[in-house]
Amino acid sequence: MTLDRRDLLVRTGLLVGAGALAAAGCRSDDDAQEAAAAKGLDTWAGVQQSFELDRRRVQLSSFLLAPHPRPVREAIAEHRNALDADTAVYLQGEEERLEAEALQAAAAYLAVAPEEIALTGSTTMGLGLLYATLALAEGEEVLTTEHDFYSTHEALRLRAEATGAAVRRVRLYDEPATASEDAVVQTIRDAVTPRTRAVALTWVHSSTGVKLPIRAIADALSERDAELGKRKTLLCVDAVHGFGVEPEPLGELGCDFFVSGCHKWLFGPRGTGIVWGRADAWAETAPTIPSFIDRESFQAWLRAREPTAPTTAAAFTPGGFHAFEHRWAVAHAFAFRQEIGRERAAERTRELAARLKSGLVEIPGMVVRTPFDERLSAGLVCCDVPGPTGLPDEFVFRLREEHGVVASLTPYATSYLRFGPSIVNSETEIDRALEAVRQLAGA
Repeated sequence: MTLDRRDLLVRTGLLVGAGALAAAGCRSDDDAQEAAAAKGLDTWAGVQQSFELDRRRVQLSSFLLAPHPRPVREAIAEHRNALDADTAVYLQGEEERLEAEALQAAAAYLAVAPEEIALTGSTTMGLGLLYATLALAEGEEVLTTEHDFYSTHEALRLRAEATGAAVRRVRLYDEPATASEDAVVQTIRDAVTPRTRAVALTWVHSSTGVKLPIRAIADALSERDAELGKRKTLLCVDAVHGFGVEPEPLGELGCDFFVSGCHKWLFGPRGTGIVWGRADAWAETAPTIPSFIDRESFQAWLRAREPTAPTTAAAFTPGGFHAFEHRWAVAHAFAFRQEIGRERAAERTRELAARLKSGLVEIPGMVVRTPFDERLSAGLVCCDVPGPTGLPDEFVFRLREEHGVVASLTPYATSYLRFGPSIVNSETEIDRALEAVRQLAGA
């Protein structure tokens, strides 16, 4: 008996994915600019018009849960309507092709092979699946930091509780605004011991806006492993606040696992995410939720035997039925970002964040906690609530209700006022936000 359902996905993902990567790599800058101009994406005003945000407010928290740009909205609507009209026929006839397109688009954007990517529903889901099964021998540990978010800390706590493995945290900086790239790398390097099996980090800290130098950390870990004569320390990265902001291909980061939702800075469909792993690193994990696209596990079940192949991204991908109209529309989110231009979008985000930070430090009493150095920051901008203006949540409320500026608070024990300027914003909106903060601060 052979597996028909989604069999084409696996084969097409491998064969067509290589072609998609080649095509993406051959596309010239002139071609990309022409494509952007044809869709009105050659200006930032045109990009902003792709979103249906309420422009009566300055939306500086779009990274929390992304608004959908026009191509994503239209793709979701197309798939939803088709599923509503003839569910079984559309699902059975199009599922393999559309899942393959989603994988190919993600692979082309990340510049990796599609068979190295697992599709999930969020960053938290990806982290939970990864850390729940990461191979840890007796006496080994996972090293993480004090700055990571609840999703990482809790996933590791649950793993330690279930297995008896150790989890250790280190502090990378005391004052985020003056964080040092060299000090961060050295702290992590020095914390690795012969017992350290994996290092769990976050690319951009949602607590402070500090961006870690992942490539330099990866290199330092390799050096430390050689010095200690130990096997490779796995580098696992929660990438959600860098994914869709930072332009470098995944291969340049040097990590072993890369976990992110697609519904933040990439502005992909809500409820979508990815886990990428190096081809030889997937064997360090195990499937948690039965996969519908892994031929080995399904064939083993049909033949009443145990699967024998090591874990792959396909085996790691949770099975079951999903919100398919969102899942399949993720290909359009990657295409939308490619049409805008990765470097162009990154530069725009940096410009708006720098404009915001420069304006905030001019407000008396304002302390910006996020570094100004672009090597150590991305799109997030965190700062203290200025002056005797009441509780932080009251400040955020007044910003929104009195001035129409949507900000947030960092959900940590030490809470900062947080903004997320992005490609949906304009310089005028940044200036309006600065004026609102200035007025509320009594400056």
